[in-house]
Amino acid sequence: MHAIYELAGGFLVWAALVIFAGGTVIRMAWLAATARKKDAAVFHYFSFYYALRSILHWIVPFASRNMRLHPVMTAVTFIFHLCLIITPIFAAAHVILIAESWGGGWWYLPDAAADIMTLTVILGCVFFLIRRISKKDVRYLSTAGDYILLVIVAAPFLSGYWSYHQWSGFEIAGIVHMLSGELLLICIPFTRLFHMILFPFTRGYAGSEFGGMRSARDW
Repeated sequence: MHAIYELAGGFLVWAALVIFAGGTVIRMAWLAATARKKDAAVFHYFSFYYALRSILHWIVPFASRNMRLHPVMTAVTFIFHLCLIITPIFAAAHVILIAESWGGGWWYLPDAAADIMTLTVILGCVFFLIRRISKKDVRYLSTAGDYILLVIVAAPFLSGYWSYHQWSGFEIAGIVHMLSGELLLICIPFTRLFHMILFPFTRGYAGSEFGGMRSARDW
């Protein structure tokens, strides 16, 4: 078990980071080349003004009509993504580990806040799972990969919470936490999770088209 722990906390961390960074760069380059080949006009009418206007509007909760029509989904989605991004970056254990390994560091969350945000992510995954199962239209569009992604996202948070509170088997949970976190990082460039990277570009594209070409709002 010690050998697995050392591997998960050493070589596999760097491997996951390299695959994530390399995969992101390669996919972005491929998407840009494909867009230039199939829809080159987008590069001509792209507007930073309308792109930024669209991005800023869509990151404000309930700013768009569609968000207001689905208040529960909007609230859960915003809170879920906020906790999903902030918790791993500002969890005390992560910041301290980085400081000890590479030097430096930054402000970190109080343990109670990190606990609440971790549970929020887990419950958010449960919410999205129930929604995929219970809503007919969402269930129809869902694939096995969508359900697997929910497990991949939830696993690092559930195992991290388990390990931090040192429940029975916390040593194994700690290893699962590292491995599942690395798997999540690797999956981002190659799955639907890539939407977190693409968001400013897709919103910028829509904003530019609607604002610059149609003289309309995209919300």
